[in-house]
Amino acid sequence: MSTIWNWKFAWHIVPSLLEAARVTIEATIIGFFIAAILGLALALMRRSRRRWVSIPVAGFVEAVRSTPLLVQIYFLFFVLPNFGILLPAIVAGVLGLGLHYSTYCSEVYRAGLDGVPRGQWEAATSLNLSRYRIYRDIIIPQAIPPVVPALGNYLVGIVKDTPLLSAIAVVEIMQEGKIIGSETFRYIEPITLVGVFFLIVSLIAMVAIRRVEAWLRRKVMG
Repeated sequence: MSTIWNWKFAWHIVPSLLEAARVTIEATIIGFFIAAILGLALALMRRSRRRWVSIPVAGFVEAVRSTPLLVQIYFLFFVLPNFGILLPAIVAGVLGLGLHYSTYCSEVYRAGLDGVPRGQWEAATSLNLSRYRIYRDIIIPQAIPPVVPALGNYLVGIVKDTPLLSAIAVVEIMQEGKIIGSETFRYIEPITLVGVFFLIVSLIAMVAIRRVEAWLRRKVMG
């Protein structure tokens, strides 16, 4: 086994991989934040009574969901400069992740909003509350807890899709592993360590989501 796996080499490359892992983690956190916030906004706009709002939003959501994430990242980084919008690679990559997953999150939110009993809407309307207050104080607090597990799945999905950022020269952990492999002609250690990293981060994300879900359930019941 020692002729295949070199522990000395593995420990030697750990600092480089951890530095690149920071980029992966930052891209994941910021991308998910964009997806979660924008996804809720898209869901609310798609439920708007104004068709000039709901129809374009629905078209945007379906267009983004129907095209590959890699194509969208390429569009942001290579096509937008033709219109005078020049984004740094990491910004284009994170924005691509956030926009792409926001459309999936919007469908999750929409299902949660549709799941709120109609009686809640009628009771809030009878109290003459504004539509903003109905959403803020009554509907959204009831709609979010049930959809947290689905949002957690998309968080893990973002983690696993960060290697796509290497297509626009963002050196995240997978790209760093490939660089180390191409320079040393040893791939087993860097690629294995990268795989372990993604496994650990995904497990941590799932545990965190379950804790948030449990906390929200206790808060609602309390």
